[in-house]
Amino acid sequence: MSQSLAGIFLHIVFSTRNREPHIRADVEPRLHAYLATTCRENGCHAYRVGGTTDHIHIATTLSQTLTVAQLVEELKKSSSKWMKTHGSHFKSFYWQRGYGVFSVGASHLEALKRYIDRQHEHHRRITFKDEFRTFLEKYHIEYDERYVWD
Repeated sequence: MSQSLAGIFLHIVFSTRNREPHIRADVEPRLHAYLATTCRENGCHAYRVGGTTDHIHIATTLSQTLTVAQLVEELKKSSSKWMKTHGSHFKSFYWQRGYGVFSVGASHLEALKRYIDRQHEHHRRITFKDEFRTFLEKYHIEYDERYVWD
């Protein structure tokens, strides 16, 4: 085969440090757009970016030239710097050290996009920690609670 092709769909999740509610309504849409642009600039297609005041969800493809760790590092590093340029309120803005990434089948992409679109409604009923634990259990990821949160 003379061409390399891939269809790797990811659901990336990460929170602000200590789940601080730093993502205010006035900056949220711009942050989401910034993260989508960062995906595109790295050869990934961002299908949806969303979240709430303390965390982000990204539905994206993974470029053939990047590892998951490289993509997440670029997303977090560049957006953290970008947030700090939007006023003194964001001077102490940081993302948590870790992240979650889950593989998604192409047939589940539409459901994931709807899920991300409904984050504000969803989090009226469930905390980020409970949501993240649910993902870890759903995807059979072993974890030690002492090291999941920073």
